[in-house]
Amino acid sequence: MTMDGASAAGVAVPDTALAAEATELIRETVPELIYHHSRRVYWFASLQGRNRGLSFDPELLYIGAMFHDVGLGERFHSSGRRFEVDSADEARRFLQAHNLPDDSIRRVWTAIALHTTPGVPEFMEPEIALLTAGVEYDVLGIGYHDVTDSDRAEITALHPRPDFKRRILRAFTDGMTTKPQTTFGTVNADVLQHFTPGFHRADFVEIIQNSPWPE
Repeated sequence: MTMDGASAAGVAVPDTALAAEATELIRETVPELIYHHSRRVYWFASLQGRNRGLSFDPELLYIGAMFHDVGLGERFHSSGRRFEVDSADEARRFLQAHNLPDDSIRRVWTAIALHTTPGVPEFMEPEIALLTAGVEYDVLGIGYHDVTDSDRAEITALHPRPDFKRRILRAFTDGMTTKPQTTFGTVNADVLQHFTPGFHRADFVEIIQNSPWPE
């Protein structure tokens, strides 16, 4: 199997058989939009790790980045679970098949499962914190100026993002509209509120007020 060896902004994709196999698997199973996004997430996450002086395992961060949106795929539309959990479970199966240690698998699973839950991952292990940071950078532009213009240009030249804002929102909508209940309590409810006709987001206060408890 040919190793990837791709490098941009002073950061290289891990030169390991595990990373190479993950790359080929994701390239074959997700749309081009998600593939390029996932690769950019790894680079932006790594740069944020460098900026923050964090010591992290590049291979685990790469696996997390590559698998983090797999659960948006059509085969998961009827799972009834959050797409983040479907993605995390796919990564776990992949890593278990390669006999990685349980703690490494746990870190990757948690990083993926929490990547749309702001305010928590940043206080956890570096791989968990940085996956969310990479996603937030590429999707939301959080910390945009923490990466130099030249580094950003080098990464996006390698993995372009044409019409990305519209296309990623479409991918999010398509991935969750058949299981809207899974978006409760997450940023994902905002997506369906905008783009899914008839969607009514659950209200935490109303749930408390309408619960069967008498008071």
